[in-house]
Amino acid sequence: MPGGAGQPEGPGGPTSAAAPTPPGAPNSSAIPAAPPAYPPYQGTAGPKKKRGLLIAAIALVVIMVLCVGGGAVAFLTLRDVETGEGAKEPAVAVDEFLTAVYKDRDATKAAGRVCAASRDDDKIAAKVAEVEKYASTYQNPRFRWTTPKVDNQTGERATVSTRLTMTTADEKVADQELRFTVVQKTGWWVCEVA
Repeated sequence: MPGGAGQPEGPGGPTSAAAPTPPGAPNSSAIPAAPPAYPPYQGTAGPKKKRGLLIAAIALVVIMVLCVGGGAVAFLTLRDVETGEGAKEPAVAVDEFLTAVYKDRDATKAAGRVCAASRDDDKIAAKVAEVEKYASTYQNPRFRWTTPKVDNQTGERATVSTRLTMTTADEKVADQELRFTVVQKTGWWVCEVA
C-alpha cells in the first residue's frame, strides 16, 4: 500500500498525520470559528421621544397649576388688604362712617371707613343715594345719632351701637337702632351694619 499500512489514501494523495500542537496553544480545530457579527439592533427612537414629551407636558401642567394657584391665593390675600389708616377707636370708626353717609353724603369717604372684606362701592353709593332721596322728599331732613357706644370688644373685633334719628322741618321724627361690627387691622374699620 502506497500510503502506509492501514491508512487510506486521499484524493489528493496520501494523508499525512496532523502536526501535534504545542502545549498551551489553542487547538484551532476544537473551537469553531465565530459567525460573522451582526450590527447591533437599532430600535426605533419614537417611544423615548414620546416619553420625554409626556414628561415635559406634565411638568408644564404642574407649573401652570402652581402659577395660577399662587396668583389666586395672592389675589384673595391682597384684595382684603386695608389701604390707609383706620380709626383709632371702634366708636370713632362708626361716627366717621355715619358722618360720611348722613352729613357729608359722600360715598367715597364712607367707603374709606369700611373694611376691605365688606367694601361694596355700589351698596354704599346706593345708601348715600337713599339719604339724598330723603333730602329731596322731606322738608329739610336732619340726621343725628347718639354717641356710638362699644357694647362688646374682644381683641380685633368690637360691636358698637347707636340710635339714628331723622327729623324734618315739619316736625316728623324717625328713629332707627343701628348695630355695627367693627374690626381692627390698620386701625378700626366698619365691617357690618345691622
